[in-house]
Amino acid sequence: MLSVLTVNVNGIRAAHRRGGLAWLADAKPDVICLQEVRATHEQLHATLADSPLQGWNVAHAPAPQLGRAGVAILTRKQPAEVREVMKDPVLGNSGRWVEVDLDTKQGPLTVVSVYVHTGEAETPKQVDKYAFLEAMDTRLKALRARATRSGGEVVVCGDFNIAHHEVDIKNWRGNRGNAGFLVEEREYLDRWFAKQWVDLGRTLGGDGPGPYTWWSWRGRGFDTDGGWRIDYVIATPGLAARATTALVGKAPTYAERWSDHAPLTVTFKS
Repeated sequence: MLSVLTVNVNGIRAAHRRGGLAWLADAKPDVICLQEVRATHEQLHATLADSPLQGWNVAHAPAPQLGRAGVAILTRKQPAEVREVMKDPVLGNSGRWVEVDLDTKQGPLTVVSVYVHTGEAETPKQVDKYAFLEAMDTRLKALRARATRSGGEVVVCGDFNIAHHEVDIKNWRGNRGNAGFLVEEREYLDRWFAKQWVDLGRTLGGDGPGPYTWWSWRGRGFDTDGGWRIDYVIATPGLAARATTALVGKAPTYAERWSDHAPLTVTFKS
């Protein structure tokens, strides 16, 4: 069995203070993909050393701006290769993309942790988001081609900041003109999920609505389950065929939340 967990921690140090790293350790995954780490290398390693996740292998791509973005991958096994900074001028040095290669019993496996921009309709922030999605599209094609040549598989995990369909967002009518549910954003997911990649949160999570993975800190959205499904685990078809479960770890109560996102864990059979 292989268990892959992804979560936007909303700041690794804050998540640790709220008990999030203990929760992740108790979940006993083999791979943990983190987004919005918001820490330097030194801060991340110091936080992990003070937690039940000490001793894990860490690949980390911090953002150039302190306290912003940042992605990481934690693995029990030593990766065969880490690509923290990509050659692409948009993906590289952005603190939004990191890859590792793992040797598994089933062959080579590439794991990606990605944090797509939030965006804001009709502003430069949305332009940045589309530029990132274009770069991501190019990289996904390259990873798929590379896996085909090597006989390997790929799993891409993270906060895409896009709800794909109406069942992926509670208030879809009120958000049709907002970033995260724009037609132009959703078309990227249409393209990726057509046949090259499998959205495991949906294929294993039922027809919906939900299960959602993000709820605002404000208001009663968490209590009424007024959320968005914006966190994804997507895989190449060969790996997807081995997936057995996709579970969202929503906290039992608002008081027990340690991030505004909930972890998504996908388990694959050997």
